[in-house]
Amino acid sequence: MTSNKTNTIVIVSGLPRSGTSMMMQMLSNGGLTALTDDVRAQDISNPKGYFEYEKVKSLAQDTEWLHLAQGKVVKVIAQLVPFLPKQFNYKIIMMHRDIKEILTSQQKMLGKDTTVIPFALSDIFTKQLQQTEQFIASQPNMQVLPIQYKQVIESPLEQAQSISSFLDIALNIEALMKSVDKDLYRNK
Repeated sequence: MTSNKTNTIVIVSGLPRSGTSMMMQMLSNGGLTALTDDVRAQDISNPKGYFEYEKVKSLAQDTEWLHLAQGKVVKVIAQLVPFLPKQFNYKIIMMHRDIKEILTSQQKMLGKDTTVIPFALSDIFTKQLQQTEQFIASQPNMQVLPIQYKQVIESPLEQAQSISSFLDIALNIEALMKSVDKDLYRNK
């Protein structure tokens, strides 16, 4: 991968409810400019915000806006990563979280009964994530750093240093760490 940092787009990815918003907040507080539009407001599920950019949802049909993300960080769910155009270089932070926690969190966010978890979705989500990771591994313009949500909660300093090293950017490690709110780890 070419190491021209202004040409590189930092992507935070993962399955929905895997900690992508937390990672976006960490990177934003740590010194990266986040490409967001504040269309989706913070709520009880994400009291510190979602850090989303609405146009990402149409990535499969429209990539014209992606040049705006050069030198910045943008959140892209794992299922949309294969639609990233090849003309850019990407450093992808791929968030991982226990699938049961993801499903419980999704149920709670949707206002559904958390005693009845749709575990059939776990196989679908796991397969989608594996396919995305296989795709990334085959792309010369993509580098990936897998990050476990639980490890960020338990050892934020170590994870912040790992992220800064991977991105090859002098991030504010203290600000990255302070962005981790252990009280928001509610769906264990």
